[in-house]
Amino acid sequence: MTAAVTAPSRFAAWPGHAWLGLAARVYLGVVFLMACVHKIAHPEVFALDIAAYDFLPTELVNLLAITLPWVELVAGVMIIVGIRARAAALLIAVMLVAFIIPLAVALVRGLDLSCGCFAPGVGEEDPISGWTLVRDGSWLVLCLYVLLLDRAPLGLDYLLGRRRAKT
Repeated sequence: MTAAVTAPSRFAAWPGHAWLGLAARVYLGVVFLMACVHKIAHPEVFALDIAAYDFLPTELVNLLAITLPWVELVAGVMIIVGIRARAAALLIAVMLVAFIIPLAVALVRGLDLSCGCFAPGVGEEDPISGWTLVRDGSWLVLCLYVLLLDRAPLGLDYLLGRRRAKT
């Protein structure tokens, strides 16, 4: 019984999580940086993608189309460079859940839509499918890994903390 109790704690304390967490953070950050590029450049097209899901009140579509890409940009940079990396992972996880729910609803409703994730244009490129849910779900799992197991994320916070400890 004692071995079963200590095995998870030994796993959680494994020092390799910092390196695996760094790889997961860089991957997630690059994904979100790539996702925000066309949305920042063409918020009007992104607004059409959001509106096509018919999930939000029309009054919120433009606000979301203008602000969400910048939140993606900030979260992507934060998680890559390691500034409040776990907070950035939480923010990305919340965004992913917010993406997965309307995506699943659209799939159940049989809508033929563009994901709106990486390519502009309603239904033209990046069509939604079950694989889109799997992809977003796998990114959510990576976020949870960073949140739960990357207790000392490598990055600027780590480096600045080390310097303060030495001086």
